[in-house]
Amino acid sequence: MKDKYFKDRLKEIESSGNLRRLQIITNSEKGVIVGNKEFTNLTSNDYLGIATDRHLYSEFLENLKESDLQFSASSSRLQTGNYEDHIVLEKRLAELFHSESALVFNSGYHANTGILPAVTTSRSMILADKLVHASIIDGIRLSQAKCIRFKHNDYRQLERLIQQAGEHHDRIIIVTESIFSMDGDESDLRTLVRFKQKYPAIMLYIDEAHAIGVRGNNGLGCCEEHNIIEHIDFLIGTFGKALGSCGAFLICNRTMREYLINTMRTLIFTTALPPINLKWTLFTLNKAVGMNSRREHIKKISNLLKKELSSENQEIQSSSHIIPYITGSSESAHNAAKELQKQGFYVLPVRPPTVPDGTARIRLSLTANCTEEEINRLIYCIRNLSKS
Repeated sequence: MKDKYFKDRLKEIESSGNLRRLQIITNSEKGVIVGNKEFTNLTSNDYLGIATDRHLYSEFLENLKESDLQFSASSSRLQTGNYEDHIVLEKRLAELFHSESALVFNSGYHANTGILPAVTTSRSMILADKLVHASIIDGIRLSQAKCIRFKHNDYRQLERLIQQAGEHHDRIIIVTESIFSMDGDESDLRTLVRFKQKYPAIMLYIDEAHAIGVRGNNGLGCCEEHNIIEHIDFLIGTFGKALGSCGAFLICNRTMREYLINTMRTLIFTTALPPINLKWTLFTLNKAVGMNSRREHIKKISNLLKKELSSENQEIQSSSHIIPYITGSSESAHNAAKELQKQGFYVLPVRPPTVPDGTARIRLSLTANCTEEEINRLIYCIRNLSKS
């Protein structure tokens, strides 16, 4: 009887077409193996192809010493889990971003649920884009700050909210992402910087999770691309996507780094990342800086796919390598995914509540591993889908 509520809810989720199940997958040279079938992987966040690059693995392992093989930090960073590898990685990040300092976290979720509660009070105001990631929403909920979520990329509304906030708050933190994970569109970062320059109480919190590695001359994200890094108070990046590792980081000033070390619960009360992972992250970070040819390839195939989808009456808002093929209902997204899987493309339906009702989709996540020939074949398959 105690499980009845949960069983009933699962039945409701299944009947709505939104039941999810975990799949066992194996990476391959060409993509991913699910069951006994090899697919072109269009669901991955391994944007630069680092996580599946066996040559990089070999190079990294060849240069390891036995003393480097530490697979657990065994403690939090404020106890005995703060290794030299943490400091070396943070110094390298600060150097690349031309920033005073950087701070490494166990995950993007740790960063987004920990920073905002630590840096706000009951007198603070958070103005967050309506489409920010779930981890950011959870961080906002854990904070004491008042929050208003403005319409997605509606900067007129945002400025009105800034003006209404007036002098009633100790700080106003604008929270958004540079590239949004479901539509692949971008924030107008230059406009946000202008707001900061115009209104002294503003701080900017930019999550670059889907831009790190892919955008900018050195793969440092959209803030690098727009030459505005120095204006961002909290620049969040992740190692778990384009950099092929795990963990996340914050680019900030020295005072903020020390403050968070002393107040941020998701940093203080967790076992630190293992030193071996930190070494791998430093290795992939340095490699990613020089991967301009991979970034150019991603841009080329992304533009090709967006152009063709636009001709299929799809309203393409994406300006990045994340491209949604919107089907509408959960059932249609599920059926489209099954059909594309039959054609050798590993895609999954994205359904409510991840996206709003009526906007279920196939989220096409392009990586440097995708060939132009595969994208042309994908376009052919999508054209046949739209005709059926």
